[in-house]
Amino acid sequence: MFTGIIKSLGKVRNISAEGKSVYVWIVIPRQIRLGRKKPAKWKMKAGDSVSVDGICSTVKRIRADSFNVEYMPETLKKTTAKLFKKGTHVNLEQSLRSNDRLDGHLVQGHIDTTGDILESKKDGNSVVLKISFPKQYKKFIVEKGSISVNGVSLTVVATGSNWLTVSLVNYTIRHTNLRNLKKGDKVNIEVDILARYLHTLLK
Repeated sequence: MFTGIIKSLGKVRNISAEGKSVYVWIVIPRQIRLGRKKPAKWKMKAGDSVSVDGICSTVKRIRADSFNVEYMPETLKKTTAKLFKKGTHVNLEQSLRSNDRLDGHLVQGHIDTTGDILESKKDGNSVVLKISFPKQYKKFIVEKGSISVNGVSLTVVATGSNWLTVSLVNYTIRHTNLRNLKKGDKVNIEVDILARYLHTLLK
């Protein structure tokens, strides 16, 4: 379980394929800190869960400066993991601990679908993204509701039959890879877990 509050940006170091799976090595990041103190490198071990662009990923192996995760065919089919390449910057968040603050919203790391960036435009100090999504997910997306885009917890500003908009504050722009998005790019989308369960119960 995650919060959607990105702790660091990581960089893909290497990718290899074995059978139908893809193995990705990612540089171990340092924690984002606002003070002058030098950020410490993440403490990680094999078996840990980490959100990689919103994808709940299990750490398989660790080297001095990087960690390895595996993506199976189902993950490659439903997420942007199939688009990762050497040098790709990814949003990273370690799993939520029982005593952590829930600053974003509950994010499982189970990607529902991918969306396409339809528009990215400046609005003062913020950036507004318009994102398309398959129509069957409209029932889970409402104005002022929560949405996870590439693992980032965001609030839906407006929504149509197959699109939504979100507004990125300056902190999000500076500390996540959403700042690099342009028209035509694909993103991972996870709908609000509460909306998913409420819809099932009411149905």
